[in-house]
Amino acid sequence: MKDRVVVLTGGVGGAKFVLGLAQIVAPSKLTAIVNVGDDFRHLGLYVSPDIDTLLYTLSGKANAAQGWGREGESWAFMEQVRSLGGPDWFALGDGDLALHVLRSEQLQRGIPLSQIMADFACKWCIPLSVLPASDQSVSTVVETNEGTLDFQHYFVARRCEPEVRAVRFQGANEALPGPGVVEAINDPQTRAIFVAPSNPYLSIDPILAIKGIKEALACAKAPVIAISPIVGGRAVKGPTAKLMTELGLPITPSTIAAHYAPLLDGLLMDSRDNDIAVDIAHASADTLMISLEDRIRVAKAALDLADRLV
Repeated sequence: MKDRVVVLTGGVGGAKFVLGLAQIVAPSKLTAIVNVGDDFRHLGLYVSPDIDTLLYTLSGKANAAQGWGREGESWAFMEQVRSLGGPDWFALGDGDLALHVLRSEQLQRGIPLSQIMADFACKWCIPLSVLPASDQSVSTVVETNEGTLDFQHYFVARRCEPEVRAVRFQGANEALPGPGVVEAINDPQTRAIFVAPSNPYLSIDPILAIKGIKEALACAKAPVIAISPIVGGRAVKGPTAKLMTELGLPITPSTIAAHYAPLLDGLLMDSRDNDIAVDIAHASADTLMISLEDRIRVAKAALDLADRLV
């Protein structure tokens, strides 16, 4: 019986979904392919926000209220940076610094990102595979009414206020899939491949832009299922709805399904959007993920849909 599950993920919503899956799928059989388009250097340190959010979530270290960063974080380092006139628009917590410092030092020694993150996951007793989408640099760049902004300046420094005209992924054409990425998608024991309820344009598209990943998904034997990030005509968190509006796209699950076509076999949508016609195999559930029980419920609904489509 096929027992492996693969998830393309990024951001807080994706991390919540992966955590739900990890409660009902043997973690050793679960692979998360994580966006690296948000990665950047800040104060000389290499920061991987989406990977770190997933690590914190799976290890029980995440800030429960905000979904990202560490619980019980302190900010003495940033206070000193600020006192010296350093840039404080992107806050690095004292505990958070450990990942950034160690990762930066190991990258400088030539150790690939995938190996570093596998070691971090092992140290924190995370049994599932956390795979960076690529070991090469892929940078999300946002074209706005204020000009070209790198992702973190758009997302954090400008708080998503500029109007988006287009999104592109610098370096994606030259980057290769990270070790194990294509293999996980093509594994004959893969039961289902999920596209997490992450921002399609800022969290999932950077993964799909990497040469070889979209092609692997198109040839996958396992059903590819997306979980819609739209709930009742709006996005639960982040700039998804704002971005869709600025790109002239209806804020509906059918838009999400069309965005991922023709890679998609099915869509899990929120039950509040049942009145929206979707031209693909689909199921509905309450997809709001506030508690752990919510996350398990969404994961079960997604697996049920995938099994129905085999």
